[in-house]
Amino acid sequence: MAAPNKLGCYSDPVCQYSHRIRLVLAEKGVAADIFDVVSGECPEYLAEVNPYATVPTLVDRDLALYDTRVIMEYLDERYPHPPLLPVYPVARANTRMLAERVQRDWCVQADTILDAKAKEPARNKARKELRESLIGVAPVFANKEYFMSDELTLVDCSLLPLLWRLPILGIELPKAAQPLLDYMERNFARDAFQASLSEAERLMRA
Repeated sequence: MAAPNKLGCYSDPVCQYSHRIRLVLAEKGVAADIFDVVSGECPEYLAEVNPYATVPTLVDRDLALYDTRVIMEYLDERYPHPPLLPVYPVARANTRMLAERVQRDWCVQADTILDAKAKEPARNKARKELRESLIGVAPVFANKEYFMSDELTLVDCSLLPLLWRLPILGIELPKAAQPLLDYMERNFARDAFQASLSEAERLMRA
């Protein structure tokens, strides 16, 4: 349980969605108690504050949040510097829609690949579609420092944890995807990204 005036984050050390929250915390420079929750296990306190007993779960005093996107936007509003969403409504809406496309087009495919209960044909199909989609969109990453933005946003905080997992997803990108590979290299080297990694995640690219 977190100290009364400190954030507590219940996090699976290998989950891309938990990694998103740790990355936002690191980008904001916000200190939080990170409680590792192994898949299939549920600490008693987590079950008390989250009726679904899922991770990630963020606890801030009497507030408990357990939807990944809600947590990310709450942290951005609670700790506004540096901002991870644009100021103006149209730009904010466009960023949210881009994050939704990242989720639907790529993250769901990764979830299928990593799902031990999924059948092998379904996993292979998801792997093929994810790889081809990333290669197809790679040229877009040549235009901006971040994903379709001059500043790091919550879209990057959603995408980078997925890209970090490409080796365990069985996906290797060709040289034709060089702009995307360059995006990955420079953002993986960021201090905040390195600080967001669990020990288990570091081993994914050891």
